[in-house]
Amino acid sequence: MEKNWHTEQNDEKEPPIGDVSPPIGGSFSGEDKHAYRALRSPDFLLLLCGVFLSMFGRQMIAVAIGWELYNRTNSALALGGIGLAQVIPLILLFLPSGYVADRYSRKYVVMLAQLLTTIAALCLAALSYFHGSLLLIYVCLIALGTTQSFSNPASSALVSQVVSEEAYENATTWRSSVAQLSAVLGPAAGGLLIGFFHGTILVYVLSAAASLIFVLLLFPMHLRPQIVVSRTQRSWGALIEGLRFLGKTQVMLAAITLDLFAVLLGGATTLLPIYAKDILHVGAVGLGWLNAADSIGAVCMALLLASRPPFKHAGRILLLAVAGFGVATIVFGISRQFWLSLVMLFMLGACDNISVVIRTTLALVRTPDEMRGRVGAVTSLFIGTSNQLGGFESGLAAQLLGTVPSVVVGGIGTLVVVALIAVFWPEMRRLTTLREIKPE
Repeated sequence: MEKNWHTEQNDEKEPPIGDVSPPIGGSFSGEDKHAYRALRSPDFLLLLCGVFLSMFGRQMIAVAIGWELYNRTNSALALGGIGLAQVIPLILLFLPSGYVADRYSRKYVVMLAQLLTTIAALCLAALSYFHGSLLLIYVCLIALGTTQSFSNPASSALVSQVVSEEAYENATTWRSSVAQLSAVLGPAAGGLLIGFFHGTILVYVLSAAASLIFVLLLFPMHLRPQIVVSRTQRSWGALIEGLRFLGKTQVMLAAITLDLFAVLLGGATTLLPIYAKDILHVGAVGLGWLNAADSIGAVCMALLLASRPPFKHAGRILLLAVAGFGVATIVFGISRQFWLSLVMLFMLGACDNISVVIRTTLALVRTPDEMRGRVGAVTSLFIGTSNQLGGFESGLAAQLLGTVPSVVVGGIGTLVVVALIAVFWPEMRRLTTLREIKPE
């Protein structure tokens, strides 16, 4: 069957592909050269800065929304509703958002999404100032979920247009580490601002500014030519091509499924406002550090992964990492010591980041460019569903069973999922390198 694609040629010049440039004031050893391979691209550095700011703003909003809603309602279910409001657009829009990312310039898709994120954050600031209705707050959260559904697949696919294929795994690791670094500073900054200013207004305003700066950073970015969906290819088949591709690529489907159910069952981070206020008694500042702890672990793991060679036993490592995620969730659930809770959240982040790097790199190296937007949209649906519905599930379970039992049961469920994937999906156990080995 003939492929109905064409290459979009635009005025953007392809960045030169050359040797990795050494860091300022120094030179690379063999190991360092691998670690800094993706950072030679100035366009990739612009993308990293934008991802940092975007994630920083979203993490601050997450802390502010959780703190504000719990203080106004004292309801765990209200916290769970935060995730539900943001996952509905991901479910409804994942097909058209992936098509848009493959049909139009991904850079401009991200820019428009970030502009809409700015508007939604400013609306949250106004609602906080005027003590607006809870319904309107959830409307803003739905808007944020909508922008995320379009931004995520386009932003992920942009990596392949600013670095060479050999640098995909390294670029994914750095992108993950920068995103997690923003997730360290975002919750801490959000908690400190809420504590010092006794309100969430400034948090929302700064989040809006972060998204706006991301838009400005995207303007000078030069991209490699993008293979896009032909204007004549607008059928339902073009929309669902990402689903078909994942159905044929079992190892990618296994990795995404593992991530979905593990995070769905182990979504303890949604209940952190309850742990901070009622169990650990550490207040808003403590909540900021609880939110930051898993990201600190993720950053440390990302830096470790960036400095090492590519995975040789990726499947086994992924299964062990998700199992570690489940164990850390159980210990966190029963902990009454602030330091132990921080350590377990650190371990959660470290284990989760291994999963992120393996899953994202698989999507880059094994997906044709003309389908990266749609495959990325399906991945965003899986991951967004696991994160947001996991938050709703955690809130509902905490309301029915109690906070601690719901977290512990979720951790046990994660271990069960790992065992099932290992038994019934042998492709995952046998996965060695992330790059598909082509027969000679």
